[in-house]
Amino acid sequence: QIARLQNQSSIPVSQPELRVTDNAKPEIGSTQFKTMRAIVHRSYGSADVLKSETIDLPTLDKKQVLIEVHAAALDRGTWHLMTGAPYLIRMLGFGLMKPKQPVPGFDVAGIVRSVGSEVTRFVPGDEVYGIANGSFAEYAAASEDKLVPKPSSLSFDAAAVVPISGITALEALTDVGKLQAGQHVLIVGASGGVGTYAVQLAKALGAEVTGVASAAKAELVYSLGAD
Repeated sequence: QIARLQNQSSIPVSQPELRVTDNAKPEIGSTQFKTMRAIVHRSYGSADVLKSETIDLPTLDKKQVLIEVHAAALDRGTWHLMTGAPYLIRMLGFGLMKPKQPVPGFDVAGIVRSVGSEVTRFVPGDEVYGIANGSFAEYAAASEDKLVPKPSSLSFDAAAVVPISGITALEALTDVGKLQAGQHVLIVGASGGVGTYAVQLAKALGAEVTGVASAAKAELVYSLGAD
């Protein structure tokens, strides 16, 4: 399935069968609850390298929180880290011969279940979304500065697809492009994960947007606000 989705970005991947019901939340700090189920990959390759395993819970740093994952998302970067291609990915510190991080996934939305000793922004029970290490699991660790509160109007599935693609689009338009209202913007790949956010954000910032996409995706791009 990941191979099939490799040309898309921020595909929501919900795992309802991995969730624990609200009336039966395990006590994270107890000695009886130290493992979780997760999708892992011990080597680079196609989706065949992904396996479901029972592994240890993540160990939290002082500034990290433990999130009960309600939804995760698949972006193109996750696919690159699964395959180890292009080879530069490995040279950048993600693992030369095998993945350094065995649990894939970064985009996440869920509920805070425990916090590190120096965490000040969140408490157990908070609903959050953002970027975690290894979000394809029942639980994931995330730095508190990589998370924000999830609005009640946003579902966990919808929140999970926002972080990496949405931040990439926002930084490209504002931090790098310095976009101002009234300017013209050309967005190549306007129907992709980053592109769909870029079209909407550019319009919200007052730009005139030209989107480039296949003919089959033209109506989608127009519906997002492209001129």
